[in-house]
Order: sequence, then structure tokens, then C-alpha cells
Amino acid sequence: MSISPSTSDLAALVRDGRRFWASPAGEGLRHAERACLGPVCERLFGAHSLELGMAHHLADMCPVRHAMVWAPTRELAESSSTLVCPPDALPLPDDCLSLVVIHHLLEVVQDPHHMLQEAARVTRDDGRLIIFGWMPLSAGGLPRVWPSRRRRLPWRGHWRTPARLGDWLAFVDFEIERVDYCGFHLPGALPRNALLETLGRRHNLPLGDSYMIQAERRPQLAQTQGSRLGFSQPFGGAALGATRLEARRLMPEQERMTEVD
Repeated sequence: MSISPSTSDLAALVRDGRRFWASPAGEGLRHAERACLGPVCERLFGAHSLELGMAHHLADMCPVRHAMVWAPTRELAESSSTLVCPPDALPLPDDCLSLVVIHHLLEVVQDPHHMLQEAARVTRDDGRLIIFGWMPLSAGGLPRVWPSRRRRLPWRGHWRTPARLGDWLAFVDFEIERVDYCGFHLPGALPRNALLETLGRRHNLPLGDSYMIQAERRPQLAQTQGSRLGFSQPFGGAALGATRLEARRLMPEQERMTEVD
């Protein structure tokens, strides 16, 4: 079985990503993101979930019965519950997953719009779509000022703000329910400062290395259709079809009749 150039490039990207997330910096941030995701997962119940990312399974605390992870090739599959496919062509039916997690992939894939569209398609109406992204204005984003750093993970790709992704979500009929920030640390230090993490999350300051977007499907308003039956005259005569303006015109006449009586 041959592998297309895009698939091989994506596989190489995932290998680089796994090396970063296995590093001390990656492990520290993953621990902070997992703590941020935990309260959300505890409130979700369902049959199936999917996590799209390059790090080790992040939502393993979720009570969803069948939790799937993703890999671009069979060689990178780490368990029997791995979905092997392109991230923008999920072989799943519509509205089948209670939870979909996109973990720092929209920054680096070739077609992020199509990937987000696919993730929204497979999310149930009562499910949750979780997106982790890199915060452009953060201590971890400072090295991006050097162009050479932007060719390596995690600084590679296009970093977008939650507001920008909110516009993208609107096109797939989703809306942001909440944005949380995590990964607080001083420049040059690892994201393992418990005090900064506690203060940053308590006040939800937009200064962390990453953000977590909770998105839900927009409620579809029922469209009421008028009756297709036509009537030449309204029931009960013209009085039932009178407008408010016509009612006002009748008032003086009624008052005169009252004076006569």
C-alpha cells in the first residue's frame, strides 16, 4: 500500500509532535491541559468519543464508554481503538460522537477549515467539541519572533486567537460556550509553576500558553409555516380579520353609539 506525499508529511509531523509532547516542556503543558479538561469530561456521558492530536491520550478520564484516538498511518497507531485516516476525512457517520477533542492540530494541518468541518459533522447535537490551541500572546509564544523557530514544533504553523476560531465555528453551526486558559509560567521556565497555574486558572487570564474552547451546536429554531389552505373570507366575518388600525377607526363610532344610548 503506497502512502501519498501528504500522508507521509503528516506522519512525519506527528512523529515530531510526539517527541515534543514527551519532552519536559510538553509533559508540563499536557498536565495543565488535562487538568483543564477534566471537569468538562466528568459531565459528559455517551457511547463514543474521538481525540485528534499528537500527544498521548488527553481525555482518558472521560466516562464515555468507547474512546477513540487518531493516527495518520497504521504504523503510528498505538491501540486497537485508533482511527487511521486523514484528519479531514473521518470515516464516521454524522452526529455519532458525544465528545470530539482537537488538540493543537488546526495550527499545522494543510486544510484546517475542512478538518473543523469534519469534526463538527460527527459531533452529536448534545455533544461537545473541544479545541486546544496555542495562545499567540504568551510566554511560550515569545520564541516565534525568530523565524528559524517557526519551522519547528511547537512554534510551527499558524497560531489563531479564540475569537478567530469563533468565526470559524460559526460557519459549521457551532458557538463557543466557554474559553479557558492554561499553561501559565514565566518566560524561559517550564509550565510547572503550581502557583501561577492556580492563579491564572482561578481568574482565567488570557496569558497561558494554550487555550481550551468548549463549543456546542447552535440551537436550530423551528420555522413555522403558514397554512396552505386559502379562504375567501375570514371565519366570523370581517371583524376577525380587522387590523389594529381598523379597530382604532371603529372606536369613535362606538363612542357615538354609547352617547346616543
